[in-house]
Amino acid sequence: MNRPPSASLLLALFLAATAAFATEPAAHGGSHGGSHAGSPAATAADTAFQAIHEKEWAWRQQQDGGADEDSDAAAGTLDPRLADVSPAAQQARLQAWDQVLRQLDALDPAQLSEANRTHLAIYREQVRNLAEDVRLRGYEMPFNSDSSFWANLNFMTRRPMHSVEAYRAYIARLNDVPRYFDQQIDNMRAGLARGFSVPRAVLDGREGSIAAVADLRDPTRAALYAPFKELPAKIPAAEQQALREAAQAAIRDSVVPAFAKLQTFFREEYVPGARTTLAASAMPDGEAYYRQQIREYTTLDLAPEQIHRIGLSEVARIRAEMDAIIDQLGFQGRSPETRFQDFLHFLRTDPQFYATEPQRLLERAAWIAKRVDARIGTYVSLPRGLFTIVPVPDDIAPFWTSGRGGLGTYWVNTWDLPSRPLYNLPALTLHEASPGHALQAALSQEQDELPAFRRNSYISAYGEGWGLYAEKLGKEMGIYETPYEDFGRLTYEMWRAARLVIDTGVHHYGWSREQALAYLRDNTALSEHEVTTEVDRYISWPGQALSYKLGELAIVRLRAKAEAALGGEFDLRAFHDAILAEGSVPLPVLEQRIDAFIARSKAAPASGAADAR
Repeated sequence: MNRPPSASLLLALFLAATAAFATEPAAHGGSHGGSHAGSPAATAADTAFQAIHEKEWAWRQQQDGGADEDSDAAAGTLDPRLADVSPAAQQARLQAWDQVLRQLDALDPAQLSEANRTHLAIYREQVRNLAEDVRLRGYEMPFNSDSSFWANLNFMTRRPMHSVEAYRAYIARLNDVPRYFDQQIDNMRAGLARGFSVPRAVLDGREGSIAAVADLRDPTRAALYAPFKELPAKIPAAEQQALREAAQAAIRDSVVPAFAKLQTFFREEYVPGARTTLAASAMPDGEAYYRQQIREYTTLDLAPEQIHRIGLSEVARIRAEMDAIIDQLGFQGRSPETRFQDFLHFLRTDPQFYATEPQRLLERAAWIAKRVDARIGTYVSLPRGLFTIVPVPDDIAPFWTSGRGGLGTYWVNTWDLPSRPLYNLPALTLHEASPGHALQAALSQEQDELPAFRRNSYISAYGEGWGLYAEKLGKEMGIYETPYEDFGRLTYEMWRAARLVIDTGVHHYGWSREQALAYLRDNTALSEHEVTTEVDRYISWPGQALSYKLGELAIVRLRAKAEAALGGEFDLRAFHDAILAEGSVPLPVLEQRIDAFIARSKAAPASGAADAR
C-alpha cells in the first residue's frame, strides 16, 4: 500500500519550498493576473507574492487527496494516495499556513500591482480560513447531513484517466481507503470525546450511504468501479483485463471492508455518543467556531443578531410578493387567515405539479435549460464549456438537495418524485445550471489570466449569491411561464431568506429542530421531505446556509449602485460580465471591483463588456 509521507516530512518539504519566498524568482509558465515575475513592470513585492502563492498552491494540491466534489475534475493527474488527515498532518499544515500568513503580512500592498492587490486580498483570506479550520479542529467533524468524506470518494471517478498509469494510480487510491478511513474514524472519535460532533438529532438514516458499499457482494456494482466499465481502446485487451481484476480486488479487499468498519463505528460509537445539543455555540469553542463559519461562508464580519434581523426583514418582503401572486390567481382558501397555508397545501398535493417518472423530470429540466440558452447571450458573455444533465446517484439522493450544478454537470434529484415539484424547477435550473453554477464554473475555468488559487477555488457567498441572483434574473429573461412557476421562484427566495433566520436561530438563539422545521414549512412551498433535509443540513453545517441570501443581496445592491451611477449608459450584460470575470471573490472585493467597473464605464462608456475586466 502506498503510504502518505509523515507529518514531519510534509512540514519539512513545505518549509524547504518556502524558504526563499522573499527572494527567489517565480517559476514561469503559469497564468497570473497583472504584473508578474519576468514582466518589466513587476516589482520585488509582485515577484515575492507570486512565489508565495504559486508554491503554496502546488503544495496544497499535494496535501489534498482530491477525493471530493470541490476537486478540479479537469485535472489530468491523479495522486496514488488519498489525503493524510491525521492530527499530526493537520498541525503541520497549520504551521505551514501560519508561516504563509506571516510572509503575506510582511508584504507592502502599496508595492504590488493593482491586480496583485486584489489577488492578495483574496488569497490571504483563503489561507486564513484554511488555518482557522484546523486551529478549531474542524477536521474532527468530517461530515454533515449533506456531504461526507465517504460519499465524496465517488467524485474521484469523474477525474479523466487516459493511461495505464492513471488507472493504476486510481487503484492505489482504492487500496488506500482503509488507511484514510481509519484516520477519519480516529478524528471523529476525538471529536466525540470533547463534544464536537454532528448532532444526534440529524443522524437517523445517515448510515444508508455507508451500508450501500459495506453490503456489496459484487465489486463491479460499486460506483467506484465505474471508470473500468469502458477503458480506452488504446490500452491492450490483456492490460484492460488486468486493470479490471485489480480494481475488483481493491474494492472487494480494501474498500468494502473499510466501509464495513466505518459502518460499525458509526452505528456503535458515533450515533450513541453524538451530542444532544443542536447549536454550534454549544460545542467547545462553539461561539468562536460559529463566528468563523459565518466569516468563511459570508466573507463578512456580521454578528448573528444582524443576520437574523436581515432574514426577518427579507421574509416579510418576500411574503408580500407571494400574497400578491395568490391574489392574482384568485385563490380563496378556507378563510383569509388560512389562505396562505391552504395555498401551500394545494401546491404540495395537487398532481398537476409533479412528474410521475424520473425521465419526465430530467426532460423538463432540459427543456427549461434550452429555453434559457435562447436568451442568455443577451445577459452574459458565454463560456466555451457546456454542461450535461444527470440524475443524482442513488446512494446519496435521499439526503441531497433537489439539484446541484458545477463544472460540466447539472445534477437533478429524481428520488422521491412527490417531493420534487415542477413549479420550482425553473428556479432550480437557473440557479444550478445557466446562468448559475454550471455557467459560472465554466467561465471561471476559462479565466486564464487568473492565478490557479483563484481559478480553482469557490467562495460560497459569491457563488451562491450569484446562483440566487440568477433565479431573480430569470424573471427578466421571461423564463417563468406561469404564476405558479413565479411563486416557485419566490418560494426559493423565501427559502434562502428563511435560512438566515433558521441558521442563526439554531446556532445562536438556541432554537429547537421543531422550531426550525415549522418556520421553513410555514413560509415556503417546499415539500415536507425538502423541509426536513434542509433543516438537518443547517443544523449539521453551521453558517453555510447564510451565504446565499447575503451574497444575492450584495449583487442586487451593486447592480442598483451601478444603474444609479451610470444612468442611460448602464449595460446590464457588461455588469454581469464584470461580476463573473472576477471568478470567486469575497463580497468586499467584489464591491471594489464593481466600483472600478463603474469608474471605467464612466470614463469610456462605449467600451462595454471589454471594461468588465
